[in-house]
Amino acid sequence: MSAAKISANKLSAFLDKSPGLFTKKDLVSFIKANGIRMVNFRYIAGDGRLKTLNFVINDEKYLDRILSAGERVDGSSLFRNIDASSSDLYVVPRYRTAFVNPFSEVPALDILCSFYMPDGGPFANSPAEILRRAESEFKKTSGFEFHALGELEYYIISPKDPLYPMSAQKGYHESQPFAKWEGLRASAMAAISEAGGMIKYGHSEVGFIRTGDFEMSQQEIEFLPSPAGDAADQLAVAKWILSSIGRKYGVALSFAPKISIGHAGSGLHFHTALVKNGRNAMIEKGGLSSPAKKAIAGFLAQARSLTAFGNTVPTSYFRLVPHQEAPINICWGYRNRSALVRVPLGWLRAGNMIKDANPLAAKDAAPVEHRQTVEFRSADGSADIHLFLAGLCVAARQGFMMKDPLGYAEKLYVDKSISQSEYKTLNESLPKLPASCYESARELEKARAVYEDKSVFTPVVIDGLIKRLRSYDDRNLSERLYGKEEEIKKLVEEFLYC
Repeated sequence: MSAAKISANKLSAFLDKSPGLFTKKDLVSFIKANGIRMVNFRYIAGDGRLKTLNFVINDEKYLDRILSAGERVDGSSLFRNIDASSSDLYVVPRYRTAFVNPFSEVPALDILCSFYMPDGGPFANSPAEILRRAESEFKKTSGFEFHALGELEYYIISPKDPLYPMSAQKGYHESQPFAKWEGLRASAMAAISEAGGMIKYGHSEVGFIRTGDFEMSQQEIEFLPSPAGDAADQLAVAKWILSSIGRKYGVALSFAPKISIGHAGSGLHFHTALVKNGRNAMIEKGGLSSPAKKAIAGFLAQARSLTAFGNTVPTSYFRLVPHQEAPINICWGYRNRSALVRVPLGWLRAGNMIKDANPLAAKDAAPVEHRQTVEFRSADGSADIHLFLAGLCVAARQGFMMKDPLGYAEKLYVDKSISQSEYKTLNESLPKLPASCYESARELEKARAVYEDKSVFTPVVIDGLIKRLRSYDDRNLSERLYGKEEEIKKLVEEFLYC
């Protein structure tokens, strides 16, 4: 049986081919054979949110037209800084992204789209197009593809359940009935998989909060490595599916970086990998490869400006504080969850584990290939996913262009085996992440030439980000709100759906 036949994606299973091979003819064939009555175009606008355009299928000729040429939309309502007098854009479907809508009462096929200008060229300010350029320039410079996977953390906010209470900060990998809303998570994972999301696993996270008449249960869904553009698309669709299922269950679902001071916030950690000829290139001679260390150097060098893409609301900086397993220092290390860049376990020495756990396993069992990644830990659910991954691509490319990237990385390496006094001294000397949106805007302004190099990011997009981040005027916000519980609560509620 082919891999496509057992795919959760209904189109893949029906057509017996991977999504990357879908054609217009394939989509029409599926639509006709499965009673599909609507087509929905989906696309990421300037605010990072998934937008929708619905089509009723009038006849096959009309279906062919929208699949062949897309449709026009008002760009000035979807993107800032577009002149309303000349704002028409095209949205054109990308066949490989098609999936059956999991919610529509009318059988519907959804397709992600790209934006195009009146002259037929890609719309340069589109987040997805910026990421596509970033991937292309990274490969030209390094010779590697840039792959990524996201760890999507979120809270489910529901009425307090008196049965099987759980202690605060004790929810990590807990099972029901103590972990609440496992069924919602499982339903979402199934729907995300059907929509093409390549999921690694899901689990209950550490956060559990009880306040007033409500309780808040933290969850996580982690994905498998994919080319950065595909990874961003999957996460955007996953956030939409999770929010929609939360609405169906009658509970609030929040990706906000912080929903209660003193409790675990929600991050959006990204694991990254360099790939060449289909193989992970993060390891050489049993250790981290030179290309991997160059990418790490780039991440660290641009860490302060990357918060402008990954931490975009004032409550983002309530999460980036000490003692919360969220980074504040710009450094890297192996298996160190307080570091900004973490090198997690990668199955480098996994050969004997399965045999030890299963004594009857054949001696000639197939070797386990390493799956080494490098994790960047500062971003949160307020991130514009496509822009943030584009920023990571740009930063990694800079690592390949630096004069001495390996030496730079070595200076910011933290070895967890050092003594407490040595760690404290090193901790005080390490550079820090910004403490506010305002400070992030300043860092982006200083580094904008890096992001605008090779025309990856446009000046319009950089200017818009800087303007929005500065508009919060959140300098010294933690100090200003210290002890003012009602004002903090109001701010958290303002950005609950970020």
